[in-house]
Amino acid sequence: MPKTLSWFAGGLLLGTVFFLSVFLIKPIGVSTEFVIADGIIWNAIDPDIVIADENSKSGYSSPNAYLASSDGKMAKAIEEPVSYGALFVVSLIVGSFLSALLKGDKPEGQQKTMPEVWEARFGNSAAKRYIAVFVAGFIVLFGARLAGGCTSGHMMSGIMQMSVSGFMFAAGAFIVGIPFAALIFNKKTDTE
Repeated sequence: MPKTLSWFAGGLLLGTVFFLSVFLIKPIGVSTEFVIADGIIWNAIDPDIVIADENSKSGYSSPNAYLASSDGKMAKAIEEPVSYGALFVVSLIVGSFLSALLKGDKPEGQQKTMPEVWEARFGNSAAKRYIAVFVAGFIVLFGARLAGGCTSGHMMSGIMQMSVSGFMFAAGAFIVGIPFAALIFNKKTDTE
């Protein structure tokens, strides 16, 4: 069994999954599910945040304008959280974990916990790595909700559907991401 897929096979597989998702269910996107998870917690603390509303297409609404938007779809998702989107997010987490276990590129006798480029630039502190990843994830998720969608929603699903916002998001991600990565990982390693 190969350790990794070729870029061609991986791209073909990813394209097939995205096509089937759009064709059978809906475009792929995950950042909305984090808003719904927050809403579930909020609703548990304050049960009046989601209300039944017979005038809404979804049958639910909220005094919070964001949760009430799109005819109460967010409010309905909070009230009825078992959905394709929730299953997709759980599958991402489980799939990532399984991929890390099956990859098999660990040095002999030890578990590899961080990328070599990170280790060369910032050292091998697992705590530093986890804090940086958490902060980066928070910033990305905040930006995704500010933009009205995440990388998978705007860039991957959006470009596949020829959406102008998808192309704009991708251009912005690369225009900012490449120089930022060059700036952060500018330290030369011994292998260069």
